[in-house]
Amino acid sequence: MEHSKFSQIAAWTVGEGLAGHLETAILDGFCERAVAMGLPLANAQVIIDTLHPIYEGHACRWERGQKETALIEYGRTNVGEAAEFWRTSPYNRLLQSGKTSMRWRLTEEVGVEYPVLAKSRATGMTDFLCIINRFAPEGIIGEMDCVYSGWTTDSPQGFSDSDLAALNGLLPYLALAMKSASLARQTKTLMETYLGRDASRLVLEGRIARGVADRIDAALWFSDLRGYTKITDTSAPEQIIPMLNDYADSAISAIHQQGGDVLKLIGDGVLAIFRADDPQAACKLAITAAVEARKAIAVLNERRKAEELPTTEMYLGLHTGQVFFGNIGSKDRLDFTIVGPAVNETSRIATMCRSVDQPLLVSQRFADCLGDAGPGLASVGRFALRGVGASQDLYTIDSTRP
Repeated sequence: MEHSKFSQIAAWTVGEGLAGHLETAILDGFCERAVAMGLPLANAQVIIDTLHPIYEGHACRWERGQKETALIEYGRTNVGEAAEFWRTSPYNRLLQSGKTSMRWRLTEEVGVEYPVLAKSRATGMTDFLCIINRFAPEGIIGEMDCVYSGWTTDSPQGFSDSDLAALNGLLPYLALAMKSASLARQTKTLMETYLGRDASRLVLEGRIARGVADRIDAALWFSDLRGYTKITDTSAPEQIIPMLNDYADSAISAIHQQGGDVLKLIGDGVLAIFRADDPQAACKLAITAAVEARKAIAVLNERRKAEELPTTEMYLGLHTGQVFFGNIGSKDRLDFTIVGPAVNETSRIATMCRSVDQPLLVSQRFADCLGDAGPGLASVGRFALRGVGASQDLYTIDSTRP
């Protein structure tokens, strides 16, 4: 490849990384330009690890003639079929070798050792180049310590020496751009995982100064588990975390499906908010999420009973009101959350579930705001809530109505 062409691709790739474009767009543009300038690429793949509670990493796959470059997220590669696939992967062989690149001419013999290369050969591929671009120790985040890439051609002669030299020379630029894009994706994932969706968006937009908070109206959710302390005292320690995960997943999935935002997990407790332009709409989202969470927990309990695992139910308080939403804490440790009397009142309402033996209670204000937009509600009585000035009626879903 001519030096001027090499420089053009390198400059374009660095520019795309600085612009913050997606990994798929970067790989697609890189490959299209490389082919236009003479590299006989048939398909390419770039793999990078990530920090995600489910996925180990993701792979971008480009194929000549395809309209879109695919992004594939994959799970853990240390168990089951995925572990066997990784063991027989040319990428694993390259990693173990300590080299920066390895090349395989796709002969019948190569396919015996590497099944994935046998599949490539069966589709007419003739040559495969595998490259690893490693990070320095200070550049490693989690398990993300390098960028893998694989390059295949169907040219009868395979890759020429100049093709190999061009790819090896260009890959540091591409790896840097892909790392930049992946770090942006990874940052967003981590923020959403630990802060919630709305809070993470605001923090990433620069709302990180201590004391910066907005006054918002929202429907408030506070839930915890019935008999959690007794369960933890009587169950094997190794069962506690899986149990919390099971019930949290049922509640949080229902909250997210209705557009709610989980702000905090406090042991077995969940604090969440629902926001909408219309307060009635926010309350409807919250009550719908409550119904769906109870359905999910019923299914979960059937499974756990069948597995002879401890089961429980969710106690839930719903309220609506004005709260402060923003950064609270010290100069060294901040929490992006909500505070205000309405938050405390929601927690007290959830606590009352135990006293009146109801899985769900909503405040008078929530019931008034919801009106006829949700399921029918029935009063369970008037109560004085600890730390709340005036007593009020509390409601639950009327089980006598469809």
